[in-house]
Amino acid sequence: MSAELQDLYQEVILDHNRRPRNFRVIEDGSSAEGFNPLCGDRITVYLKVENGTIKDVSFQGAGCAISKASASLMTESVKGKTIEEATALFERFQRMITGSADSPNESLGKLTVLAGVRQFPVRVKCATLAWHTLRSAVAAPGAVVSTE
Repeated sequence: MSAELQDLYQEVILDHNRRPRNFRVIEDGSSAEGFNPLCGDRITVYLKVENGTIKDVSFQGAGCAISKASASLMTESVKGKTIEEATALFERFQRMITGSADSPNESLGKLTVLAGVRQFPVRVKCATLAWHTLRSAVAAPGAVVSTE
């Protein structure tokens, strides 16, 4: 990856950390809490699903820049998708950040900015916390998810 592209990706991550998208509570939906004991990230994902489609999704909480940016990017990426599409997107995202540097990146749109996380295995849990919490909000609303 070129230095210019890496700088751009870093700027997108910092922007989503400073000004997270969909950072709010959805009162009439389901939710789940996520916690990463390794670095202290703690988020709640709120979800409103109608007829199998994610009509609205948001989050609140505190964490490192990667955790918040990933949650922000996730909410933008899954809104309007079916549960199945969101699950498939998470699986592709997971492969991207846990694969080797020479693994091909599938088309993930803005989520590609987090590809560099794979260089820091300890940060993978930061990047996937919101995704695991989203999955829990769908399958077991009210649950608490831990990365450990």
